[in-house]
This record gives sequence, structure tokens and C-alpha cells, in this order.
Amino acid sequence: MERAHWHRHPLGQTVFVTEGISLCQRRGGPIEVIRPGDRVLFEADEEHWHGAAPNRLMVHLAINEGDAYHDVVHWLTPVTDEEYAAAPLTDG
Repeated sequence: MERAHWHRHPLGQTVFVTEGISLCQRRGGPIEVIRPGDRVLFEADEEHWHGAAPNRLMVHLAINEGDAYHDVVHWLTPVTDEEYAAAPLTDG
């Protein structure tokens, strides 16, 4: 299964979930469950990941702005199985 990667955006990112159940996490913080209609703001250069909950579909819109060098995202390491396993239950 393809997994999300930790990443950061030089000027931040706003994520809007449109369908499905998603997870997101800021480096050092808890994993959050996000659902359709939820909006999540990641600050400039804040390391984070977001993606579908295991065995779920997730669709989102992401708003990013490029910096003076046209950088939009810096990809880091993949989210590990252990990190995904720390997610709260998404049913209910």
C-alpha cells in the first residue's frame, strides 16, 4: 500500500477534506481524524502528513503558495506502519 510521506511547505498549506475519512499529524503531535468539511491549516515549514485512514478513501483539496524560488513542497520520509498504527479509531 502506498503511504503518505512527511513533508513541509515553505509558505504553509491549507487542506480541505471533501470525501472520506482522513488522518493528519504534525511532527510531535497526535494523529487527528479529519472528515468532509474539515479544514486543516499547516504553518510555514511545519512538518506534517495527511492521507486516508487505513482501508478508506480520502479526497481533499490543498491550497499551497510557492515561495520566491517557486518551491511548494519538500518531501521527507514515508509515514511508517508504527505511525499509522497510532491513529485513533475512525468508525462511528
